[in-house]
Amino acid sequence: MSNLNAASNHAPVATSRNPATGELIATYSFQTPSEVEQLLDVNAAAFRLWRATPMHERVAAYRRLAAILRERAQPLATLITAEMGKTLLSARGEVEKCAATLEWVAEHGPAILADEPVKVEGDDQVHVSFLPIGTVLAVMPWNFPLWQVIRASAPIMLSGNGFMLKHAPNVMGSAYALQDAYEAAGFPKGLFVNLVADNDTVARTIEDPRIAAVTLTGSMRAGAAVAGTAARALKKSLLELGGSDAFIVLADANIDLAVKAAVEARFQNAGQVCLAAKRFIVEQPIAQAFTRKFVAAVSQLTVGDPLDSAINLGPMARADLRDELDGQVQRTLAAGASLLLGGHKLEGPGNFYAPTVLGDVQPGMAAFDEETFGPVAAITVADTAEHAIALANTSDYGLGGSLWTQDLGRAQRIARRLETGGVFINGYPATNARIPVGGVKKSGYGRELSHFGLREFTNAQAVWAKSIV
Repeated sequence: MSNLNAASNHAPVATSRNPATGELIATYSFQTPSEVEQLLDVNAAAFRLWRATPMHERVAAYRRLAAILRERAQPLATLITAEMGKTLLSARGEVEKCAATLEWVAEHGPAILADEPVKVEGDDQVHVSFLPIGTVLAVMPWNFPLWQVIRASAPIMLSGNGFMLKHAPNVMGSAYALQDAYEAAGFPKGLFVNLVADNDTVARTIEDPRIAAVTLTGSMRAGAAVAGTAARALKKSLLELGGSDAFIVLADANIDLAVKAAVEARFQNAGQVCLAAKRFIVEQPIAQAFTRKFVAAVSQLTVGDPLDSAINLGPMARADLRDELDGQVQRTLAAGASLLLGGHKLEGPGNFYAPTVLGDVQPGMAAFDEETFGPVAAITVADTAEHAIALANTSDYGLGGSLWTQDLGRAQRIARRLETGGVFINGYPATNARIPVGGVKKSGYGRELSHFGLREFTNAQAVWAKSIV
């Protein structure tokens, strides 16, 4: 298996560069066909060992892994910041969230995966067992280099499945750090492995009989390609394809609380979050006040070295992503939106973009129709609450959404009308081990986390025993 800076006679797959400075961190190489074959063999053997491992031993490994992540929190956080640019404080929080999720899965997973009895007529004994299906290939993004992987792997592996990670090329250091942590925690060597490969190799790997299913977090284009390959091979897939979450502020909302949450919801991780507020839909009576306070708050954000604790926003992860975001901003302005703040790249080294607020954004504009993956907020004014609901649903995406109002009964009724996988009332989108995460429409399908995620990649085997006396 190829590793960091390993000598090889084949070309590098990609380089990891510090997005704050542009400096080279490491070079990673494609695995050769023979290396991929060996990887699949080793992983298949580890899966057979793991599926036979008693649940209490799996749980113990999970607890050891959580402890190891906490012990290594500082170097892991520093690595995350170096590879993708989030602030060091945010990176430390990511490591802790991973550890806490592993502990929740270890505490509650065994009961969720236990045999479930079913009552039927007569004296027959029926139960459903939740059994492993094999190795799941995970194609993961760069924006949460550890959390995205733990969010997928923790539920998947507890039932006895294997895990093969195809991580984003610019965060391969984090991928190998996780593999090392799994092995240090006592998981069978080869059970959690990294696939370093191009798209064609990923497709062939999905088709391999040693891979049982695939999960992907990424773009709609990548999701369609992976899901198509999996479907042709008659294998299950789970897709989380991003979103353009609406942040609805109704006329009776507490404006100050909504503004504070709106800034956090949009600009965390430099705006590079799938489940995050992106379209701010504000009811007309309070639109002017909300916009004024929101712009003032965003203007106070500081951009710079993510290792500096005084900095709110680090760089964007890659230069091409910054260019794409700037193109969306310029197209939105050309279509008639107003520039309230920012709207430009920051000069100097690194992939920095000014915190940006766009006003008068309407359906048909890039910042409304497309996912803006960076520090850009789009404000749209709704005539009424009904209009706000319609605007929120006018999107190809359906991952999450926020709703701000002091009438909780009304909020519950509105939530059922929003076409999203999650609704956050007087709060902003977030993930929690206890709550399922996933989307509808072109945001994907399937659920991670909670009892849904723990059972997502299992064989729900029905066992029906009839009495013979």
